[in-house]
Amino acid sequence: MTLENDDLRAAVGAGLISEAQAASLTQLADQRRGYRTATMDVDEPFELFKGFNEVFIIVGLIILYTGWFAVTGISVFTNDSSVGSSLLAYGGIQIVITAALTYYFTLKRRMIGPSILLSLLLGQGGIQIGYAIFEMLSQSDASQLPITFGIAALFLIGYWYFFRIPFSLMLSGLAVFIFAVGITTGGGIGLGNFDELFLLTTSWSASLVTISLGLCAFIVAMWFDMSDPHRVTRRAANGFWLHILAAPAIVNSIALTLYTNGSLPAFAMLIVFLILIALVAVIIDRRSFLMSGIGYMIALITTVLDGGYGLMVLILGGGLVLLGSNWEKLRTAALRALPNFKGKDKLPPWNDIVKETK
Repeated sequence: MTLENDDLRAAVGAGLISEAQAASLTQLADQRRGYRTATMDVDEPFELFKGFNEVFIIVGLIILYTGWFAVTGISVFTNDSSVGSSLLAYGGIQIVITAALTYYFTLKRRMIGPSILLSLLLGQGGIQIGYAIFEMLSQSDASQLPITFGIAALFLIGYWYFFRIPFSLMLSGLAVFIFAVGITTGGGIGLGNFDELFLLTTSWSASLVTISLGLCAFIVAMWFDMSDPHRVTRRAANGFWLHILAAPAIVNSIALTLYTNGSLPAFAMLIVFLILIALVAVIIDRRSFLMSGIGYMIALITTVLDGGYGLMVLILGGGLVLLGSNWEKLRTAALRALPNFKGKDKLPPWNDIVKETK
């Protein structure tokens, strides 16, 4: 009988073994073989549901909370008392109910889909409480975003710390991002348009916040990834969702700045940047960075070729299909071509025999 990584993930999810034990078993198996080897069809673990029962429960939760929002919404807006105090009370009740449901569906039942939905609902409850506090303090509009999302971020961080749901970690980072943007732009009042969140050439500091938090999210994501290169524990899932947050922040900040410049040197730099992003995506085995750059590649093709872009877009699409179907072979070639560097042995294994070097 052979145990695969999927079996270890299932055992961790069922609570039969701990994440540390799963990682130790994987390391022991590698040492007994004398080398690390990747499975032929290795992929980024990505699960939204374990079965249709989770879908059924999600539908039930959606109906349950829809009824809750309807009842509390009518109560809030038909009450002559302060709207802020009503929102605060109902938000607090929602947080408690959501935490109780999470305890059952996440810690007891180990369900993925309901945990993701409950994370969103917890975040919504945190935003509601934050907005209620803003209303009760009667602050200026400039403080609405920082107060609302600062409080929501605290709830989400605490929620992740207690329940360790990877998706909630991404929501925490997103709330921190909106909080920071609210601080630097006067609650969004100083933000001219959405593009200024990414354009490094603007006078506003929002774009610097975007790329800085994107880099921080990337560093933390890599820490999670390198602590679990075989991706059998929730640490890898934490890394996955943080990469989903980091990739658009980093890629959009640099790519949009170069693309809007409009000059040929800027377009050339954009091509080089997208190639580097693709290389990074292959090396760290995270496709989210590549996905973030595809849109800019299409926009660049349509702009430069001015009408004759159909064939190039067709070629690009075919190239992506080939890349996806031969991802591991290309990754093996790329990693074999790279010299040894610190942390290379902590990257996800590739389809080649990598001798232990201790």
